[in-house]
Amino acid sequence: MSKEFLSEINIEHTLMPKIFGSFDVNLKRIEKKFSVSIVIRNDKIKIIGGKPSVTRTHELIDILITKAKKGNDISEQDLEYCMDMISNKNENKEAVVMLDDEVLSRTVQGKPIKPKTIGQKQYVDSIKNNMITFGIGPAGTGKTYLGMCMAIESFKRGDVTKLILTRPAIEAGEKLGFLPGDLQSKIDPYLRPLYDALYQIMGAESFQSNLEKGLIEVAPLAYMRGRTLDNAFIILDEAQNTTIPQMKMFLTRIGFNSKVIVTGDDTQKDLPKDVISGLDSALKVLKNIEGISFVRLSSKDVVRHPLVQKIVVAYEKFESRKKK
Repeated sequence: MSKEFLSEINIEHTLMPKIFGSFDVNLKRIEKKFSVSIVIRNDKIKIIGGKPSVTRTHELIDILITKAKKGNDISEQDLEYCMDMISNKNENKEAVVMLDDEVLSRTVQGKPIKPKTIGQKQYVDSIKNNMITFGIGPAGTGKTYLGMCMAIESFKRGDVTKLILTRPAIEAGEKLGFLPGDLQSKIDPYLRPLYDALYQIMGAESFQSNLEKGLIEVAPLAYMRGRTLDNAFIILDEAQNTTIPQMKMFLTRIGFNSKVIVTGDDTQKDLPKDVISGLDSALKVLKNIEGISFVRLSSKDVVRHPLVQKIVVAYEKFESRKKK
């Protein structure tokens, strides 16, 4: 029979609801993950179990206490991410704690927007330090949302005078041609995620006002042809659905004092099978050019419901098996 170890942590009583959640739901997840028993008595937490498990749990709770002291309520996603980091010996635990130190922006409701994973922090830092950043990864990793946040803040500060947001509307021709309405009404469904992020961060009224002034432009990629885009923050979303000529056309539109974010999920292409993705080509052609950065996000960076992360991982494993 293995020997049980005991470790104790002192904690402010007011922090416990933030850390352990309603009805101690987070506490139960921690116990299950690390096979320990956690007992709370007044302002003291006791962790009981095998020595490695107790050590990891103690380290986890220290991180959660630090995050709670900064005003964070520990969500299910936050907890899952922190537990995974603690379980992985190669991860930088200090970087997890530091994630809460930077507020990129706030929603119109006042909710702070921060990078929530180490991968997201690397993505944000890359956008700050490079003229062109490619953010590649699965759905839910914050590629578009964080990019929009950085663009809007740059626009508010006056670093750029225009926001240009674009997507390839690859089905805006034959497959949507039967729908009623003009071209804009047919392509709007492809641009809706960009609108949603703008409304949440900027507010509908401010967005509409700047749109009418021509300071914000949301348009399909085809509208970029023949233009030179100076003093602009430009985001190309769903870049995996561009062709090589489209990607080249887009990247050569960039003018002076502009910054570009290209986002895409290279596992979710809607192109015909015989067409090479412009994103795939760019990864090979541009990889050694100074000022262009490629950041790859993974299932670890998914910030939607934890079930989404599990779905992404399941598909990654399935695709990996298919390639063997």
